Amino acid sequence: MRTFKWTLLILLIVVGGSILYYTLPRHDVVRVVGVDTRLETLGLNRMFYASVPSGMEESGARDVRYIETLRPSGRERVFRNEDTGWIWPPYFKFNSADMQARARNLISTSDDPRWIAVTYYGIRSQLFSIYPNVLRLRAVAGPEVTIIPWTRIIGFVLLFGLAAWLYFSLRRFREKRVEPFVDSIGERRDAARGRLSRFWHRLFGG
Repeated sequence: MRTFKWTLLILLIVVGGSILYYTLPRHDVVRVVGVDTRLETLGLNRMFYASVPSGMEESGARDVRYIETLRPSGRERVFRNEDTGWIWPPYFKFNSADMQARARNLISTSDDPRWIAVTYYGIRSQLFSIYPNVLRLRAVAGPEVTIIPWTRIIGFVLLFGLAAWLYFSLRRFREKRVEPFVDSIGERRDAARGRLSRFWHRLFGG
């Protein structure tokens, strides 16, 4: 039973941590080098893309906006630019078209770089063609700028508070409801065992 409890706990931590890692926003400082719109046919990776924009019908393929960037190290970083709408995660992003125009205006060269802080969520997988989704573009002074992830910090604090509240609530519930109930079952069991023992003694004890 103890092994099952630890396995379940580890599984919950891994699943919960993966959801948080994917959902909570992160930041990168990059240089925008291009924008693109490609017709994508989504398959097994559909769950990592946003839903169909409002006013459009679901089909096997649709246009997806991309923002191509380079990190200060020169490593490539490609983001998708899709509206999240009213679905999960709850960022209520509806301005992907405007953001694409802004990204195009921020394109710069290595000779005259313009550094941009990108706020995004999601993961990048070359194997499954999964891209993080841009939430915000903001010009910064340079690649060494320090960005404090307030949204991520607040999110972890709130989740920690919720987890603590659930833990203590369940603990009080166990102490006030579960343990007395289990004790009463044990008492009734002992009483029934005692009555059976006395009956058996009277019946066969002589």
